[in-house]
Parts: sequence; C-alpha cells; structure tokens
Amino acid sequence: MISFPCHYLAACVELTDERLAHIQAGHPELIHATGDRIARTLGDPDEIRRDSRFPGMQLFSRWFDDLLGGKIVVVAVVTDEVQAESPRHWVVTAYVTRRITQGIIEWSRP
Repeated sequence: MISFPCHYLAACVELTDERLAHIQAGHPELIHATGDRIARTLGDPDEIRRDSRFPGMQLFSRWFDDLLGGKIVVVAVVTDEVQAESPRHWVVTAYVTRRITQGIIEWSRP
C-alpha cells in the first residue's frame, strides 16, 4: 500500500496494491508514472468535484502537458466515515481524459 498526502482533505489517501493493479491493468497510459501522477493530482489538483452518482466520492483532477500530448488525470477518492474523528480516504481508480463531464465542482484552482 502507498499513502499520498492530500492538503485538501487534510489527510493521507491510501492506494492499495489491488487498486494499483486495477489502474495499471485498465489504464495502461498511467503504468510508467502511476504513483507520481496520482501524488501530484492529489497534492496539487486543478479541480475537485463531488461525484453526483456516489456522494462519498470526490474526483481530483490535474492537467499534464507531457501526458499523451496534454491530458487530464482524474483520481477518484472514496471517504469512509467509519470513525468520524479519523475517516479513511482511498483511491478507487485513476484514469486519463480530455475533459471532465461528471460531478459538481467543489473546489477549483483560482
């Protein structure tokens, strides 16, 4: 398991080995820099959206000029509120897209 600091959540976000294998199998464009792209997206996102289908999920996104001629990495993070004083934040998936079409903007870089 890998843990990434996330200032927006004021906590660390977990990436389990199983979720990492899922990302690398389904999104080969991220294989060579998965950890780095996820870390940068969670640590310094361009935008954060609340997924309208899954209220406990947030979509962190960041533009990368050097990814496939310029693309957005989206990292989907679920927050489990099992213990209110220390909720668990974990990566469900990460993928590359040209534009984000879902979710409600919760925060955006000024």
